[in-house]
Amino acid sequence: SYPLAASITDTHGCRSRTPIRCSPAAKHLLSRCTEMDATTARPERRQFSVKLWPPSQNTRIMLVDRMTNNLSTPTVFTQKYGSLSKEEAEDNAKQIEEEAFKVANQHYEKEPDGDGGSAVQLYAKECSKLILEALKRGPTSKAIKDVSTTDVVQESVFDISKGTRAFIEAEEAEELLKPLKDPLNSYTKICFSNRSFGLGAARVAEPILVSIKDNLKEVDLSDFIAGRPEAEALEVMNMFSSALEGSVLKSLDLSNNALGEKGVRAFEALLKSQSCLEELYLMNDGISEDAARAVAELVPCTQKLKVLHFHNNMTGDEGALAISEVVKRAPLLEDFRCSSTRVGSEGGVALSEALEGCTHLKKLDLRDNMFGVEAGVPLSKALSKHANLSEAYLSYLNLEDEGTIAIANALKDSAPLLEVLELAGNDITPAAAPVLAACLASKQHLSKLNLSENELKDDGSIIIGKCLEGHAHLTEVDMNTNGLRRAGARLLAQVVVSKPSFKLLNLNGNYISDDGIDDINEIFKKSPEMLGPLDENDPEGEDEDENGSDEDEDEDGDENDELETKMKKLDVDEE
Repeated sequence: SYPLAASITDTHGCRSRTPIRCSPAAKHLLSRCTEMDATTARPERRQFSVKLWPPSQNTRIMLVDRMTNNLSTPTVFTQKYGSLSKEEAEDNAKQIEEEAFKVANQHYEKEPDGDGGSAVQLYAKECSKLILEALKRGPTSKAIKDVSTTDVVQESVFDISKGTRAFIEAEEAEELLKPLKDPLNSYTKICFSNRSFGLGAARVAEPILVSIKDNLKEVDLSDFIAGRPEAEALEVMNMFSSALEGSVLKSLDLSNNALGEKGVRAFEALLKSQSCLEELYLMNDGISEDAARAVAELVPCTQKLKVLHFHNNMTGDEGALAISEVVKRAPLLEDFRCSSTRVGSEGGVALSEALEGCTHLKKLDLRDNMFGVEAGVPLSKALSKHANLSEAYLSYLNLEDEGTIAIANALKDSAPLLEVLELAGNDITPAAAPVLAACLASKQHLSKLNLSENELKDDGSIIIGKCLEGHAHLTEVDMNTNGLRRAGARLLAQVVVSKPSFKLLNLNGNYISDDGIDDINEIFKKSPEMLGPLDENDPEGEDEDENGSDEDEDEDGDENDELETKMKKLDVDEE
């Protein structure tokens, strides 16, 4: 493809306090960075201190300048296809950047973890593709250009979320929302996120929303009343709800608004009027069990619902029972996220049973709840029905060996196209490794595997490593904090290093000896970027349940000697 990624990496930059592992393209972007907007991550179990997306306005302008230059000056591609005039190159560059940004931003809004690295890669890829298409089309004749300038260009997306997070009042709202009044525009999506509306601004917005609501298909009101007193915030939400009542939306995002039950009910008019909703986002909304019941009550029509995100709420078991009723009424559900919601075994069982009817499910994220074995077994029954599942995020559910084995057995005979599997922090021991390995062996499309923060040790990791030998699509394996020593770590390194698409192996936080570290670095000497940091590895470490006796140490030594013997024939071919 056309090498526009270099242009993007030259202009988009960041500051980071913590190491970020990403693809080579995104890593190159980080190494050339000069500026970016830093944000505070949402309160999840694992946090990043920065995000890579969106790029600053200055970055986008600089990128347009670089693409203009690439379209209008001599290069390998302009010599082959011809160059454009400076004026036409600039017009094309602006259009290319806007289209690429739109595609990447839509991807970023829906990616599970939201750090923005994949959006940056997509941004670069789309720019490269579109600039090559522009060169192949060649210059536009003046006659055609003159005709095109008379055509009406209708905008479809109105987004005020970029830039600094800020309060807005009536006067600023008048100016900011002016394009919505333009009859030449026909907006189908509006995004008011990242701006806090007071009563004055809401009164300006209300008649405008009434006038355009019949055209709207997507509405993003996430984080739009931040910092307002409760009474004012509730009145603003009521005004927006009434203004948009009766619109026929496909997507509605009310995330990051600290709704609670009062806030959910403030949107009653809007929620009850929706009959064609396909996507509903209620993340980080402070939704307790009472608020969850309000959601179940006010969103009665979910027959077309495909995406339901309910991440980072204080739902608990009782709230999960209410949400499970929504799930039961959504047979077409493809993407369900209910992570970090304080759901225990009772709620986990209810959600699992509800998910049995969602046979179209493609993405499931239940991370960071307290399901335990009691809910893990019912969850395995639901997973056996999900033939289309491609991503399963099941970390930190306290599944233990019993729950993990049940889930592995269920997935072995279903989800043939599974690409992502996360089972971190579930107290998985070597006892579960054979069943888990049998499951993984059947998933030839697997690209990402996360088994970090378990207790697999060398015995389990060797079993897991060997089952991954034939996985050509594998890109990431995370086995950090598993009590691994030299033998297990070395085998995993040898298995993944030669895979054509592989990007990252994480072995940090283990008990690998200094010689073992040298072995691993030698294995990755031709591709060091594929090996994660090892700064938290403890060569002298031992498992918490070891008592430090000479007898235990002798047993460890004998075990490692035996594992080293198994490894002798597994040296990496460097040729």
